[in-house]
This record gives sequence, structure tokens and C-alpha cells, in this order.
Amino acid sequence: MMDSQRITRTLFQTPELGEPELAVLNDLAQLREDMRIYLHEPRRWHGPLRRQAFARAIHGSNTIEGYTLQLDDAAAVALGEDPLDTDEETRLAYKGYSDAMTYVLQLADEDDFTYGAQLLKSLHYMMMGYSLAKRPGRWRQGAIYVHNSESGKIVYEGAPIEHVSSLVSELVAELNGDDDLPPMVRAAMAHLNLVLIHPFADGNGRMARCLQSLVLAREGILSPVFVNIEEYLGRNTQDYYNVLAEVADGRWQPHRDAMPWLRFALTAHLRQARTWFRRIKESERLWSELEVLVAAKGLPDRSLVALFDATSGFRIRNATYRAAFEDTENPITEGTASRDLRQLVEANLLVKNGTKRGTYYTLGAELIALREAIIEARDPRDETDPFAP
Repeated sequence: MMDSQRITRTLFQTPELGEPELAVLNDLAQLREDMRIYLHEPRRWHGPLRRQAFARAIHGSNTIEGYTLQLDDAAAVALGEDPLDTDEETRLAYKGYSDAMTYVLQLADEDDFTYGAQLLKSLHYMMMGYSLAKRPGRWRQGAIYVHNSESGKIVYEGAPIEHVSSLVSELVAELNGDDDLPPMVRAAMAHLNLVLIHPFADGNGRMARCLQSLVLAREGILSPVFVNIEEYLGRNTQDYYNVLAEVADGRWQPHRDAMPWLRFALTAHLRQARTWFRRIKESERLWSELEVLVAAKGLPDRSLVALFDATSGFRIRNATYRAAFEDTENPITEGTASRDLRQLVEANLLVKNGTKRGTYYTLGAELIALREAIIEARDPRDETDPFAP
């Protein structure tokens, strides 16, 4: 056990930003402005792309916790539909996180918003309410230890239970205060402090990532789904764990230097922003190409949504196709969706797979060629370390 007399009730402090950090923040500001130009004027492909971005976020965060779904199944859960392939616990984990993140996006422009411990508990309940054994919406009862999944050894001990409530109160007070920190720095530090306080019996990582997204959403720097880093963290989970371990060094020690974490988070933002800028440009080209195809083949204009998702690598189902129109002025029926999908198969744009409730549609040869052409024209991924000496 830790010597609680040696634990001070302070949080990890934001490191002083030097020229390297400021340079990355400037690069990020330019990338956000470039993306804003593409997203400023409403385009029909914005909606499908936002749905995909949301699915990638909840997919990335749950993948870190060992809950794996195909990306299109994550999108199905976000749309309120059942996934094709998963167990019940995984489905519930994705649904819980989707519900919490949906609420976060609703809070993005709430006029009378304040951070509070009860808000964090409510978000936790949305995520973990499917299992009362995980104490959803309540602080943990005692000490908590994080174990290495392979060795079984303890790698981290959360803050002492007697300090959890006061530490969270300090965190939300800090978030409610006025400061001149750049939004991505502010959000990263909120993430670090919550995950290392470890106030819940389970779901601390998901809660910290959700809080980071909430801080970014509240800052209003760009459409929130295009600035979070959960997809990146899901692809680089071991690096994520490693930097948290480096900063924490085994237990709650808020006097330690948080710069390794901050640099990791800024690097994640930079690489994720580059990825989204590339996707945004490719989506504009893809939608234009698909419009030509649909017009040439005399297909219904609404079928562009199915073709866009399919060319992005999603399996298309009648239910998820319909769900994409539910909150629009022109919802479609099951029969209409069936007819559209049948026409897309007859036009050799989609291929039918499976039977009955397991039926889904994937790319036909013409769309495969289109997708390959777009990928071939893609600029090489920039994975350079912005903080390398």
C-alpha cells in the first residue's frame, strides 16, 4: 500500500510549452483551418463522413479495452442497430460508449454547461450501466490496481481512495476555470489526470478519453468528431500504455513531469488531423465519382449513401442503410431500401452476401477499381516524430 501521508492533493501540472510544442500547435491550427474550408459549406458527403468518424472514435476507444468489432458493426451500434458479428458484452460496451459520446456532442454548445463530478458519474453510468458489478456511476470503494495482462504483475496503483473525491473536485474546478491553455493541451491534461486518479472500479480509460473529447467539443475548434484522437490511440495502444506508465511510474505521483504524455498527445493529434484531412479530400473526390456513376446508371440519388459507405470499406445492410436516413427529412422504408440495394446489385456496383437477417452487401468490381484508384493517388503517410531532436 502507498503511504497516504506522502500524497498531496494536487493534480499533474501542465508543462511549460516550449518552441517544439508551440510549433506542433501551429501546425495543428493550420490543419484545422484547411479542414474547415472543406467542411464550411454543407456538402451531402459531410453527414456520412461524420457518421464514419464517430464510429471510428467509439471503435478505437473500445478496442483499447479488448472489445473488438468490425468498423461497420461499430457504426451499426451507433445507429441503434445490432452488429452482424459479436457477443452481447461487446455490443453493450459499444452501445454504452456510443450513448456517452452522443451526449458529449449534445453538450458541445450547451449554454449553461459546467463540469462536475456528477456529470462524470453520469457519463460513466451511460458507459457501464449494463453491469452493476462495475459500479456504474459511482466511485470505486477501495484501492485499485492495474495489472499487466500477460505477466499479471501490478503496473499501476490508483490514487488513494480517501483522496478520490477531492481530486476529482479539483479537476472539474480547474476545467471550469479560466485559463489561456490551448484546447488540445487542456484536454490532454484532463485525460491524464482522470485516468491516473482512476476513480472508478472499471472504465477509467474510456472515461478519460471521453472527457478529453468533451473538453475539445466544448472549445468548439472544429466539428468534434474530427479532432478527437481515439482512433489513433486504438491503433497505437501499446505506445499509449507505455507513455502513461512512464509518467505515472507505478502510482499516483502528480509531482512527476507530464511532458512525455503531452508530447504523445500532440503527436497523436497531428497524425490524426493529417489522416482526417486526407480522408476529407478523398471523400469529396469519391462522392463526385459516385454521383457520375449513379446518374449514368439511372439509380436513385439516395443510393449514394450506401455506395459511399461501401467504398469506404463498410458492409451495407438494409437496416443500417435505412438508419442513415432516420433523422432526415426523407426517411425510407424497408421495402424502398430492399429495392435500392437490389438495383445496386443489378448494376454490378454491390455484391450480395449471406441470407435472411445475415444479408449484407460489399463492393462490386467497378467500385473496387474506384477505391483502388483513390488509394493509389493518396499522398504518403507522414509518420515523422515532430519532437525528434
